[in-house]
Amino acid sequence: MSIANFIPTIWEARLLAHLDKELVYGNLANRDYEGDIKAAGNVVKINQIGDIAVRDYKKGTDITFDDVDGAQTTLTIDQQKYFAFKVDDVDAAQANVNLIDGAMQRASYKMRDTVDQYIAGFHTKAGVTKGLGDDTTPLSITSATKAYESLVDLKGALDDENVPADGRFVVVPSAFYGFMLKDSRFVAAGTAKTDSVLTNGYIGQAAGFNIYQSNNVPNTDGTLFKVLAGTRAAISFAAQLTETQALRPENSFSDAIKGLLVYGAAVVQPKALACMTVNFK
Repeated sequence: MSIANFIPTIWEARLLAHLDKELVYGNLANRDYEGDIKAAGNVVKINQIGDIAVRDYKKGTDITFDDVDGAQTTLTIDQQKYFAFKVDDVDAAQANVNLIDGAMQRASYKMRDTVDQYIAGFHTKAGVTKGLGDDTTPLSITSATKAYESLVDLKGALDDENVPADGRFVVVPSAFYGFMLKDSRFVAAGTAKTDSVLTNGYIGQAAGFNIYQSNNVPNTDGTLFKVLAGTRAAISFAAQLTETQALRPENSFSDAIKGLLVYGAAVVQPKALACMTVNFK
C-alpha cells in the first residue's frame, strides 16, 4: 500500500467516506449450523425429518411403522478468501490519519461484499420459480402497479408451499425500489423503529414482505434481474475468520496485516426460497 501521491501533503484527520453498496444477503441467511469452524473443508451435515404418514386404523389388523428418516443437506466450508496489506513507516510518519485502521475497514467491507455476492448467487437453488418468469420470458416491470403485482405473485407462490408468513423478505434492485416509491401500498422505512436498520438495505414493507434494496442483485448485463424472496430458514451460512496476523515484513520497513476468511452456505429449505426473474423494459 503506497500513499506516495499524498506526500508531503498533510492529510486531514479523517478518511473520505467511500460510496459503498449496502450489504444485504448475508443478513438474510441463518447461521444455525455455524458451530466450531476451524478451517476450509469442514462439513456440516444438516438432517431434516421426513413426513410421518397418517393411516386408517382397522381393529385386529397390523399397523405400519414409518422409519424416522429424511433428506440430508451438506454445508461445506469450501470458500477461502484473504486480504493482505502493508503501510510503509515513512508513509505512516507523514500522514496524520491511522492508515492501518482505515485499511482494515476497507478490507472488512470488501470481505463482506464478496460474501454478499456469494450468497446472492444461491438464487439458482431456489425451489419456487414457477410462474415467476425466467431468462426467456422475464416479468416486465414498467410501472408501480406491475412492481406491486409481482410481489403479490411472489407472496402467492410462497403461500402455495406453506412458507410461514412471518419474517418474509425480498431483495430488489434500485429500479424496482423506484417503482415501489410511487405506489401508495408501499410502506416506506423512516420511522424511529426502522431507521436503525436502514444501513442493512431495509427500505420498507409491501405485500407481506420486508423489502431490501441491493446493488448485488444478480443480473445479466443489467437487464435480467434475479429477485430473491423467502425466509431466513432457506439459506444457512457459516464463516470463520481463521487467521488475522500483524507482522513486520523482513524485507521492508513497514507494518503489515493479513487475514483469512473461510465460509460456505447451502440452501437447506429450497421451498422457502423463491426467485423471480424481471426486467425493466
